[in-house]
Amino acid sequence: MKKAILAGLRWTSLRLRLVVVFALVALTAAVSASGIAYWLNREAVLVRTQDAALGDFRQEMQNRAASLPLQPTVRDLQTTAQQMAASSRSGYHVSAGYQVLLVDQRDPGKPIVGASDVDRFTLDDVPESLQEAVNKKQKVTDSNDYPYHLFWQRRTLRGKPYLVGGTRIIGGGATGYMLASLDQERQDLNSLAWSLGIATGLALLGSALLAQAAATTVLRPVQRLGDAARQLGEGKLDTRLRVSGTDELADLSRTFNKTAESLEKKVSDMSAREEASRRFVADMSHELRTPLTALTAVTEVLEDEADSLDPMIAPAVQLVVSETRRLNVLVENLMEVTRFDAGTARLVLDNVDIADQITACIDARAWLDAVDLDAERGIMARLDPRRLDVILANLIGNALKHGGSPVRVSVRVEGPVEGEELVISVRDHGPGIPEEVLPHVFDRFYKASASRPRSEGSGLGLSIAMENAHIHGGDITAANSPEGGAVFVLRLPRGGGEEA
Repeated sequence: MKKAILAGLRWTSLRLRLVVVFALVALTAAVSASGIAYWLNREAVLVRTQDAALGDFRQEMQNRAASLPLQPTVRDLQTTAQQMAASSRSGYHVSAGYQVLLVDQRDPGKPIVGASDVDRFTLDDVPESLQEAVNKKQKVTDSNDYPYHLFWQRRTLRGKPYLVGGTRIIGGGATGYMLASLDQERQDLNSLAWSLGIATGLALLGSALLAQAAATTVLRPVQRLGDAARQLGEGKLDTRLRVSGTDELADLSRTFNKTAESLEKKVSDMSAREEASRRFVADMSHELRTPLTALTAVTEVLEDEADSLDPMIAPAVQLVVSETRRLNVLVENLMEVTRFDAGTARLVLDNVDIADQITACIDARAWLDAVDLDAERGIMARLDPRRLDVILANLIGNALKHGGSPVRVSVRVEGPVEGEELVISVRDHGPGIPEEVLPHVFDRFYKASASRPRSEGSGLGLSIAMENAHIHGGDITAANSPEGGAVFVLRLPRGGGEEA
């Protein structure tokens, strides 16, 4: 089950690509929306808190710090700072209040400082840039009504975010600084970020599920079409698709059905014509056997009386005898071919000594002087002796006709231990086979060759030899030897006739 799922989601799978594309689009949209929402909420929260704290601090500076005596004491500054801090904590607009630091001078060059809580807020916590901006007197113009303004900065102290602000009493007085914690706002924003992250994850999961459903809806017809095409390729020409709907996939299914129907009709017509042609050849060959039998008997009588015939008609008699024999061989080969085509050829297996079988084949055709046999006695194989004789006769006879003697026949076994495959090589010493002819030497009726003499055979011998090899579960290959001449190699299983 797991392997099937993984196979269905391989990287080349259209389903996986659809899911990935849907997920990427959803992720991009969700991340963009979450990022914008977080940024807008963050600015809104911080600006609201900042404005509330700074507005309250400005009001406190006007109400309390401006009421300080012209030369306040440290006690005065500290008391006022504590009152301002206490007032901020009791207000509804600042969640955790803020700390206050008041700075003034009793004598020139001798500043005094009063803090609401010296452990939580000191002058060292105020950035120097902020102090310089607060204490810098600006020029009063039409666009600038006041010499001093309220300035602020956000900074991190001791690992926590804070808002630091400062201003100075106009017309002379204390300089005040405030320190408001933004930790609660940071926690709220972190919670918002987590919520947006969870929403993004859910959106991604939902998009993946929707993509899976969409891919299933779209790809199921495509998968059925692929299965049908595979069955059609395997020869099941009656395969058809069930068509529903009017979309593009339905049109494709209709086109497939029409194509399959047309292909089935054409193949059926071709099979019928092929069967008729095969039956015609078989019937013709069968009908020719009776007159050929009579002709063969007559030619044998004429051949026996050839010496007593008139020298003028003797060549004609010899021509009739040779052509009758050739016609007889052609008819026998045609009948053998029709048996292979019809699938009626059968093996009659027996345990055969290969060396003895080859020797008998050569001896029966009087080729002993022209063939050099290299085969050890005792190499046994389970084969059909008659069909092996046909293969050897065709290969050796072809080598003698076109390559010339001596023809070398060698036998060996290949495979583990005792050998599982029988290999018989037939090599001649002729000019070899042209490269353009090699792919066609086993074709039926193929006899075209520029370098070899015209064949007197039927053109079916090598084709029949290949069919006999195939029915044994073997094969024949043809090539040119580097030393010259053509080499035909027959490979047969030593005991695989039953399996073949």
